[in-house]
Amino acid sequence: MTPEFDWQQIDTVLLDMDGTLLDLYFDNYFWQEYLPQHWAELNDMDPALASKQLKTWYEQEAGTLPWYCLDFWTERLKFDVFALKADVEHLIQKRPHADTFLQRLKESDYRVIMVTNSHEKLIEMKMNKTGIDVFFDAIVSSHRLGFAKEEQAFWQRLQDEIGFSNQSTLLVDDNLTVLRAARQFGIANLLAIASPDSQAGLQDTQEFTAVHCFSDLEF
Repeated sequence: MTPEFDWQQIDTVLLDMDGTLLDLYFDNYFWQEYLPQHWAELNDMDPALASKQLKTWYEQEAGTLPWYCLDFWTERLKFDVFALKADVEHLIQKRPHADTFLQRLKESDYRVIMVTNSHEKLIEMKMNKTGIDVFFDAIVSSHRLGFAKEEQAFWQRLQDEIGFSNQSTLLVDDNLTVLRAARQFGIANLLAIASPDSQAGLQDTQEFTAVHCFSDLEF
């Protein structure tokens, strides 16, 4: 189903990065496979045990700023996690038609802002790799605002900083918890991503309308 919005009533488009504009496979592979393997080797651990321990820690931090913080994981795991990310930098890829979608938004005079939980150093890596930063009026990291997008304080601080109207703003995000937080804050137009990870199946977006490909969006 093609999502339908009254695009004439929208003036600001908030776009997530990982899993929305960029293929989430890079991040999923890194956290679920590459990092556990490296950590196990560093500590002479059984790989299965290392993965189990990391999964427990991931679940403990899920939805909080530390979960998204490379400095937090560097301290917890005792090695430079950002440097390890560079090992698999070649896996950073744009989702299909992301460039075209961003170009159309820009040409249509929408205010286009990236809102991401990603660490600033990782944003820089991904912008250098993909070049999509040229399409944005601003790029806002939750690390700078001090709260994860799952928290109401993030949206209040974002609104205070960039001044958007809830009724005329569209948020596109693959994270359902984030979409629910934005809905609670009052953002009226919400769109999920059906396939954030190209190497995984479709996700169940539950109560949210989802887009499979940006070419499906008409405005």
